[in-house]
Amino acid sequence: MTIITVNTTKGRLSLEQRRKLAETLTDAVLVPEVGQFAPPARVGFQVHFVERESDMMAIGGRLLADAGPEADVMVIDVAVMDGDWRQEVRTEVIERLLAAMADACGLAEPSPAWWVNFRVIDEGSWGSRGGVLSVLPLLDTGVFTEEKAKAIRAHLGA
Repeated sequence: MTIITVNTTKGRLSLEQRRKLAETLTDAVLVPEVGQFAPPARVGFQVHFVERESDMMAIGGRLLADAGPEADVMVIDVAVMDGDWRQEVRTEVIERLLAAMADACGLAEPSPAWWVNFRVIDEGSWGSRGGVLSVLPLLDTGVFTEEKAKAIRAHLGA
């Protein structure tokens, strides 16, 4: 299970941009997480787009409503199940997320006011379907590469 939440000012992203981002942000996390491009794994990903009025966000101590259109503020929050999230894997995910955002927004590079929060949810701390979920049963689905499954098992001591 992975949840990606994109927080922006109201109207910042068009419907077409959100459609594109629903796929590209999913894959930006999915590929490093499972070790390969695996479309069947997409079902475990959610992307949420949260829009706020410009007077409900601030940067540098100023409301965006007062800062002008050049203040392109965005926060991408990523919550993932515990697994193989070594620093180099987290770095790859963050870079892929920012690149996907820039591409969808038609920019050569991400805005310096776009920030990514990467959070790992401890094993046994996800809930769905009336109970607690674990990454361990997912390792035998064939979605994860053998190398990733081994790294996750080693990380979790399983």
